[in-house]
Amino acid sequence: MADLWNNLLASLDLRVSPPPGGTAETEGVIAPDTATGTTVPGGPPTAFEGPNLPLNYRRLFGGQILGQFVRAAELACPDKQVKSVHTLFAREGSYDEPVRYEVSSQHQGRSFATLSILARQSTRVVASAAVSMHVAEDGPQAQHVEDVAAVLAPEYRVTFDLLPWETRAFDDLNSTAAALPEYEFWMRTPTVDPELAPALTAYATDLNLIGTALRPFDGVSQRGNGTAFTSAVTAHTLWFHRPFRTDDWLLLRQHSPLLAHGRSFGRGDVLTATGELVASFAQEALVRFDSEVAQSVSAPAATARSAVPRG
Repeated sequence: MADLWNNLLASLDLRVSPPPGGTAETEGVIAPDTATGTTVPGGPPTAFEGPNLPLNYRRLFGGQILGQFVRAAELACPDKQVKSVHTLFAREGSYDEPVRYEVSSQHQGRSFATLSILARQSTRVVASAAVSMHVAEDGPQAQHVEDVAAVLAPEYRVTFDLLPWETRAFDDLNSTAAALPEYEFWMRTPTVDPELAPALTAYATDLNLIGTALRPFDGVSQRGNGTAFTSAVTAHTLWFHRPFRTDDWLLLRQHSPLLAHGRSFGRGDVLTATGELVASFAQEALVRFDSEVAQSVSAPAATARSAVPRG
């Protein structure tokens, strides 16, 4: 667990990477100021690289790419904060080749900036992201979300192989018994710079939404990936609402309203122990059942929440 934590932190420590051949189109892009590590208008795209996580299944975890997208945006535009990241995964990434993140500026203003980022390996695009940045502002606040219960006791501790920190949950996401497509868990990282909170949270949100979407199907769980079904995340979006820390308890509350036509859709919120909504996320993924399993799996009845009368 400690090794994965240290490897994850290393993967988020991106370094400036010079453009291949030292030349690139200059229109509409930003280039690194090598003296300060920040960016200035003009020149080739700012490019960053970081090490990949050494995982057993020899391919890149999408959460790594999400976290590195966030870090690349923060490094390319250090005077603003990431407001949202909209990612499309084009193809599976290879574990044994570094990912190069090429950041181009679509807009740089006093309050907002818009970046586009390509994640490349050799000549192939692995993923792309559109990132919105914003300077922190003050103003009135209003929030309307369900109350957050107390942090679960230590006996509810669970382990997720790809999350190298403490996690607690009431429900078992590996259970094959049919249940509502909802799931929530608490998480708290070791002490870490709050600057890394958005990237670490982006990493964590990629893990459990497919498993949540599978919960209504009796006899199937997320452990069936590669046997009962194959899955791959195709799109993932995050919105960051407020500053926060990951070394304080966070609740990831998520649900999946739909799995149909070989695709799942899920969304969730990230809340503090005091109930503040600090981030939200949504994901679409391929979920392709084995033909024999598709014939035998118990299809859930359509469910809908009761409407609340409004007077």
